[in-house]
Amino acid sequence: MTPRYRLGFRPDIEGLRAVAVLAVLAFHATVPGMAGGFAGVDVFFVISGFLITGLLLRDVSARGRFSLAEFYARRARRILPAAGVVLLATTAGAWLLLPPLRGTDVAGDVVAAALYLANWRFVAGQTDYLAAARDPSPLLHYWSLAVEEQFYLLWAPLLLVLVLVARRLGRSPLPAVAVAVVALTGVSFALSLWWTGTSAPLAYLSSPSRAWQFGVGALAALLTPYGQLPGARPGGGEGRRDAPRFSLRVASGALGLAGAAAIAWSVVALGPQTPYPGTAALVPTLGTAAVIMFRSPVSAALSWAPVRLAGRLSFSWYLWHWPVLVLTEAVLGEQSWPVRLALVLACALPAALTLRLVERPLRMSRVVAALPRHGLALGTSAMAVPVAAALLLNGGIVQGATTTTATVARSAEAPGAPGTALRPTPAQARTDFPKSQGCEIALTATTSPPCLFGNPASKDRVVLIGDSHAGQWFAAAERVAVRRGWALEVLTKPGCPLPRLTVVDPRLGREYRECDAWREYALKRLAAESPPRLVLVASLNAYTTDRAALTRAWDATLTPLSRLGASLVYLRDTPLPGKDVPACLSGAPVPSCAFPRAAGLRPDPLAEQIAAGDRPGVRLLDVTPLLCPPGPDTCPAALDGIVLYRDDAHITDTLAVRLAPRLEQDLEDLDLIPTVL
Repeated sequence: MTPRYRLGFRPDIEGLRAVAVLAVLAFHATVPGMAGGFAGVDVFFVISGFLITGLLLRDVSARGRFSLAEFYARRARRILPAAGVVLLATTAGAWLLLPPLRGTDVAGDVVAAALYLANWRFVAGQTDYLAAARDPSPLLHYWSLAVEEQFYLLWAPLLLVLVLVARRLGRSPLPAVAVAVVALTGVSFALSLWWTGTSAPLAYLSSPSRAWQFGVGALAALLTPYGQLPGARPGGGEGRRDAPRFSLRVASGALGLAGAAAIAWSVVALGPQTPYPGTAALVPTLGTAAVIMFRSPVSAALSWAPVRLAGRLSFSWYLWHWPVLVLTEAVLGEQSWPVRLALVLACALPAALTLRLVERPLRMSRVVAALPRHGLALGTSAMAVPVAAALLLNGGIVQGATTTTATVARSAEAPGAPGTALRPTPAQARTDFPKSQGCEIALTATTSPPCLFGNPASKDRVVLIGDSHAGQWFAAAERVAVRRGWALEVLTKPGCPLPRLTVVDPRLGREYRECDAWREYALKRLAAESPPRLVLVASLNAYTTDRAALTRAWDATLTPLSRLGASLVYLRDTPLPGKDVPACLSGAPVPSCAFPRAAGLRPDPLAEQIAAGDRPGVRLLDVTPLLCPPGPDTCPAALDGIVLYRDDAHITDTLAVRLAPRLEQDLEDLDLIPTVL
């Protein structure tokens, strides 16, 4: 027989929401000592799994089943209106405060967030090396709402099917539900472990790798069928202190305190370098379940009125804080942690207004609650209106960009080209990649395809090797090979330093072992092939600031390359703007998109050694004086009407094509290649 679920209001759970949201706020405010505050999201997930499963089972115990329409209508009234209001406000903020290209990005984010697919949009963006350098979205935090809605969408129908089958068989549905929860939780946790080691964004943001945390909450609901905390006295009176009951209270108190300690430890001990979720997420997840299931002094503290007030605001507070923070810094620049903290705490005001004027009235409305279709219609409207606003925003940006690009370009530094439109346009610059994109292999790949260009049959060959900062010079390398009838071999792997450095890749959340394996593969492959005529070497000059370590790493790579018997040329890394150049140019005059020379021109020990003659057999090509002419304290974002950078670190292919004759001439002047008339 199904237990009579009497799951009612739990003041301690409302207080636990406050802990979750304050942890996230502290993390986003970069408060010292709170680097693991992202674990607050885990707390939210467990609470949701507990409450949703408990409420559904309460309906089952009372009526023998539950209505999907009523369930989704309740969820729609609770979540969608407030989320829609913040989406509309963010759309307006993006229109007013962000450059057009970033506004276009936000418009796409609004659509994905309104449809509760934001997590998958951000997975795609963060796993794409070519797009990962863009500024953070003001709606990035909507990934967790998307995960939660996807859980609701799938878990409720599955639970209903289990209940109906059990009823037809004349059995309690609890065993079937328990087996399903355990199985799904186990599968999801295994998937989370796998993806944590192979794709950090996928593991962190996807619903399959997070479902196990909802499952832990669901198991807590199954193990607490009366919605009460073990160890509680009936009626709250003192009663007779018999030994078993006293021991139960002591054990319950110890487990509850241990759970609270686990959450606190997670917030202060975890950090950006922690592979997550993975096994590390077990600590806050199981800790939250323990706090929910077992009465302890923490339960009383969480039930304190001020804590509950913060918990009551938690949903709207969570929605508001991140857009306010991102949009403010988009205008004023990066702020110190006290300012960031003040900003996120101030978001309690719009959160309170949203709770009072939107959340509570619509959730408690008799008209809206009268029929499920009213709640569903409200939810549909809360999704449709932001989508329409985003489409209008995007349409306005596209139309405005057509008329403003030439105006922006008129203020370019180029003295001989007033009014010349930028080439490529800022929007085009974002996708102005070299024509060898198929050669820049995937994140986890450890070998490269043949990638031969020019005349593959030629016995003479140019090799271009390195990371994406080598790949950006494809046009120049291709020109050298094609004009001489030679072959061009491309060996590039994005995010992988050519010097023998072991780095941590943020997309994997761990050491980039595939990079080390690929580098050894590439060097062995070149040693086994016929000797090339020319080897062009390039790599991002920002993997480490340790000069000695970098020098040793280059030694380990250049030594086998020098044994090939080919002319060896190092292409010094191009300046690093450190900001989304196309986005800036889409809404500001060219001079205002310049970046500080001191930050953009990083020290380059290898270039210095070659210039000083300390690297015999290695020649240097340096286009820095062209891209950042000496004199000013800044480096330009565009010159002679050409947009120089496609993102915050790579040059546009248009620029590479423009510079190709210059690099070819430099190689001829160094007698490294024959002159072609």
